[in-house]
Amino acid sequence: MSGNKHKILIIDDDEFLLDMYSIKFRELGYDVEIAFSGSDALEKIKKGLEPEIVLVDIVMPNMDGFEFLRQLNSDGLLKKSKKVVLSNLGQEEDIKKGKELGADDYIVKA
Repeated sequence: MSGNKHKILIIDDDEFLLDMYSIKFRELGYDVEIAFSGSDALEKIKKGLEPEIVLVDIVMPNMDGFEFLRQLNSDGLLKKSKKVVLSNLGQEEDIKKGKELGADDYIVKA
């Protein structure tokens, strides 16, 4: 395993988008981990996954992206990782909420 690959975690409940993003980032040389929900991602992180970048969707079942970010903060996890929200929710209040919860950037998908 190459130690110089940047690790990225992509969290989205849409399997098609996960596959598309994974392929693109792998082609660019990233080591890609995926999770289908915020709770799935938290479990991986608590087991030692430390990605440099986290891409998280907001609208997901069980635990949405906002709650995922809230949990990261309250558990003190991934303090050095860049967190980017990738969402179809493009309202100003959603963007503000994402950034207040620690997102470094907020990208509207659609």
